[in-house]
Amino acid sequence: MTQQIPETMESGTSPARQAAGAGRLAGGRLRVWDIVFFVVSAAAPLTVVASAAPTTMRLGGVGAAGAILICGAILVFFAVGFTAMSRHVRNTGAFYAYASRGLGKPVGIGTALVTVFAYIVLSVSFYGFLGFFAQLTFANLVGLDLPWPIWSLIAVACVAFLGYRKVDVGAKVLAVLLTAEVGILLVLSISVLVNGGPEPWSAAPFAPEAVFLAPGVAALFVTGFGAYIGFEGTAIYSEEAKDPSRTVPIATYIAIGFLAVFYAFTFWMITVAFGIDGVVDLVASDDFESTIFIAGEQYLGSWAGAALQVLIVTSFFACLLAFHNASSRYVYSLAREGLLPKPLARTHAKSRSPHVASTTIALVAVVAILVAAATNADPILQLGIWSYGAGVAGLVFAQAVAAVSVIGFFARDRRGYGRFRVVVAPVIGALGLIGGFLLIVLNFQYVTGLEPGANALLIMPTPVLFVAGIVWGLVLRRRNPAQYAELAEPRTD
Repeated sequence: MTQQIPETMESGTSPARQAAGAGRLAGGRLRVWDIVFFVVSAAAPLTVVASAAPTTMRLGGVGAAGAILICGAILVFFAVGFTAMSRHVRNTGAFYAYASRGLGKPVGIGTALVTVFAYIVLSVSFYGFLGFFAQLTFANLVGLDLPWPIWSLIAVACVAFLGYRKVDVGAKVLAVLLTAEVGILLVLSISVLVNGGPEPWSAAPFAPEAVFLAPGVAALFVTGFGAYIGFEGTAIYSEEAKDPSRTVPIATYIAIGFLAVFYAFTFWMITVAFGIDGVVDLVASDDFESTIFIAGEQYLGSWAGAALQVLIVTSFFACLLAFHNASSRYVYSLAREGLLPKPLARTHAKSRSPHVASTTIALVAVVAILVAAATNADPILQLGIWSYGAGVAGLVFAQAVAAVSVIGFFARDRRGYGRFRVVVAPVIGALGLIGGFLLIVLNFQYVTGLEPGANALLIMPTPVLFVAGIVWGLVLRRRNPAQYAELAEPRTD
């Protein structure tokens, strides 16, 4: 039987917030698989396999498949405590609410600012990637050569339209797009598995020396953690989920488990397709970015190369829609708490979507695209990669804070859970995520290709926003204790 959330819990608004004009999200709408589609689409499997896999092998060697599994294991440990806490903290603000309940409300505000920044910047970066690949794909396949900003703006319009409507409409779109991109990669991988490559199968990509002792070990783990970006989105949809105490944990485990197995298998199949020596030579060449397309044509035929070009574009669109939805709900949540302008907390009268927040984020993307076009910025190297690097750093930082928050939340009261679930596993997850963040920061040049000074400017918003949020929270506690008392209050207890 579906659990119904009482109206006060579903809305997540106290009488004071309701009087302030905060709207309600539509509760009980999303099923397990709807949330999984949002989260896995945010990870953009095809873009990771087609772009990140060869780049990572070029920088770090063939141990990419093994690194993916190690990162997945760390995130599973984090998810063990994360999902336990989700039964007690149901809030579309996710990391904001977790950090507030586990480490204090000032830390929660700091984490919220970092997360909103990361989600919006990541969304902007994907518009650059999509515009670039859409321009190439349509020019190559149908001879329609339009400037990349046109394709990016078309994507903004489509994402804004779907974000304005019911959230489950977006889930249905993502289900179709995600099935297509995962399907062709599985067909390609199975074809490689059946036909074999130029060399016998090798387990070298999973060998400890290829993962932990490789000269480019940092590159392996930067990509390894980056490949799962967005998995925490399961908690963002807790207020709109059917039976959240069951739906959110199941969706989280399915998302992480699927991504870990899928990425490791497809990364491994790339090494099988060309052989260990062959793939090392290929990724060291100027054609390394075409690795997956070359494999598609060799094992499936020319049609696969064309299909992969189209699906690269749809994969980025699916990723955009997922991150746009997550960004909208974060902004809505903070506006509902009075931390952002009140109109951003309004929801549509019919669809209950956070339409004001959604439209605002779409307008931010339009401005970013127009500025990039006006300054002749490269859609990949500048708008895309620079924004992506800053967003990944911020989001992994927020994940690490959330992991520590789980430990803090259960420190005094395990609430009936075993020691492993709420102490041991969260500690392992937190240490792994902190290590992952340090690897990203210390090796940021692998993401951006910039000099240390420029990299520092891209990383700086994360610590600055975090500290600013903590200071804001402390000031708010002193100047407006009534508002402070309502922040991140439990909605399921």
